[in-house]
Amino acid sequence: MSTKALESNFLLPIKREAKRWNQLYKIMTEPKPEIVPTPRECVWKKNKTTLWFHPAKEKKYETPIFLVYSLLNKVYILDIGEGSSVVGGLTERGYDVYLLEWGSPGLEDSHLTLDNYIIDYLENAVKRALRHSEAKDITMAGYCLGGTAAAILTSITNLPIKNLVLAAVPIDFSIGIVPDKWLEGLQKGQLSFDRFADAHETIPSEFLYLMFRMLSPVYGSPKINLITRAHDEKYVEKWRRMDKWTKDTASFAGAAFKQMFNDLYRDNKLLKGDLMIGGRKVDLKNIKCPLFVFSCSRDNLVLEQQSLPVMELVSSEDKTYKVYEGGHVSLALTGAFAGIMDPWLAAHSQEIHEVLT
Repeated sequence: MSTKALESNFLLPIKREAKRWNQLYKIMTEPKPEIVPTPRECVWKKNKTTLWFHPAKEKKYETPIFLVYSLLNKVYILDIGEGSSVVGGLTERGYDVYLLEWGSPGLEDSHLTLDNYIIDYLENAVKRALRHSEAKDITMAGYCLGGTAAAILTSITNLPIKNLVLAAVPIDFSIGIVPDKWLEGLQKGQLSFDRFADAHETIPSEFLYLMFRMLSPVYGSPKINLITRAHDEKYVEKWRRMDKWTKDTASFAGAAFKQMFNDLYRDNKLLKGDLMIGGRKVDLKNIKCPLFVFSCSRDNLVLEQQSLPVMELVSSEDKTYKVYEGGHVSLALTGAFAGIMDPWLAAHSQEIHEVLT
């Protein structure tokens, strides 16, 4: 056997194995990776909440995008690093982007309700984005429970929302990843999280991490894939960012936690049209702007059946629904969210040259 064949058959696999185990040791012993955001500036703050402005690299569209993510998780999953960032993908495509970072509430924020978050925080942040951008209208884009909040706001506000994009959005809360026994108990009044929320006042991030880990394998950040692919440096880097994010859960205001389980999961008020936010009735029929909704084929957190009802509930004549290959977190972790939105957004956003002419 030639020296080249010997190296190919024996030495290269050994080197690959050595690299794999060295990588594993490095991952387990070194600090968590630093997440470097896409260039940004803070344009508004309220309590723990921050509105970030990410300017387009070369601005192509007059209509800015306002990104809303879940209250239950840290927003940097949408800006997880160069090459994988949803925010970066949009700014590279010529969009100005506003990203709302809810922050983690402390004990002093235990009284905050969904009404507060949607009216006092989200609606006011959109007002600030419109003033800052000097645009005549804006595109709302919500992901997961951020999509639920975006849909709620769009249905009750008079702000000029030009387009609405909803990704992996729960609208029907009678189904989903919450165990059937939990849902049945909530709906029959046999199970309540009120006392738990009252006892903690603000739900600790550690509890929410454990809850997500029990409900979905995504949040377990399974190491079997890492062990198998530890020789792949690009995969390892993405895995490390995801591992950091899944363990970096936000806390949650107790009043909003109770409202979420009682109004949404127990009574399914959003689907039924019975939800009240800030004294305003949430009727999704009030949504008349162009609508783009999409789900992921392997989403274990928000099922397609939870998103589909919105298509029949809104009054939008221009509405599109699609299913894409992938999982719930990978939609953001890979930056695919930006690429999925872009063709639809480009057709529904005013280009700069249109404004000039």
